[in-house]
Amino acid sequence: MVASIQLINQSLCFGGTVGFYQHSSETCKSDMKFAVYLPPQASTKPVPILYYLSGLTCTEENFTVKAGAQQFAAKYGLMLVAPDTSPRNRGIPGENDSSDLGTGAGFYVDATQEPWRTHYQMYSYVTQELPALIHANFPVMPDRQGIFGHSMGGHGALVCALKNPTQYRSVSAFAPIAAPIQAPWGQKAFSAYLGQDQTSWKAYDASELVRTTQLNHTILIDQGTADSFLEKQLMPQRFEQACAEVGQPLKLRLQDGYDHSYYFIATFMEDHIRHHAEQLSRRTP
Repeated sequence: MVASIQLINQSLCFGGTVGFYQHSSETCKSDMKFAVYLPPQASTKPVPILYYLSGLTCTEENFTVKAGAQQFAAKYGLMLVAPDTSPRNRGIPGENDSSDLGTGAGFYVDATQEPWRTHYQMYSYVTQELPALIHANFPVMPDRQGIFGHSMGGHGALVCALKNPTQYRSVSAFAPIAAPIQAPWGQKAFSAYLGQDQTSWKAYDASELVRTTQLNHTILIDQGTADSFLEKQLMPQRFEQACAEVGQPLKLRLQDGYDHSYYFIATFMEDHIRHHAEQLSRRTP
């Protein structure tokens, strides 16, 4: 039985289609939305899939509208999938009180604490339920998946890839929260979603995960040097150090003068999509 999704709207774009969809999520006990770009190649054959995880306050629309990614996905023949960043309107006390917890701030973890755990299961949603929906409804190659993201979503992409090394064959990030255990954003979210036992936090910290699980492909990270969150919240040097200690291939590019915005993301988008296209086109080891 094919899982049911509802098309909200669709537009032609660079010879392919941009579509926005909604479905009833069993994982999040909520209606969830996601965006899909199907490149023109998908009209004649299955294509690889590249998932994009957005940052704090974003929806499925931010990347789709602002990143300029469709032209490159069409060039390289990749399908793009961009989920929302959290469940919404669940009636949870405080879910709309701040920009870094609750609505728009799911942090791509499976919450274990009340009142969040019933709905805030974004890790399982992104890695299990959403891929199953995509495989059932679109002409894709399930064995060729990549993942990338920005800020909170960059954190999510790194975590998903490191926790599922056989599922994702490529990973990259723009300005990721690379060591959330050390960052105020991560400390606030993890305390609420995962509880006060910080040992449980390590399961969602890329700088910790890479010490026990390495990938057989290079991780690409772009980070702007004028990013106001660089030192306090993002800390890519901690991830770089952890990768160096265990021999994980990493290409960390510091981009002089760039900030945290989608202008930065759009500037280097083709590099990232090319990175994924090259990895996803390789034969399975």
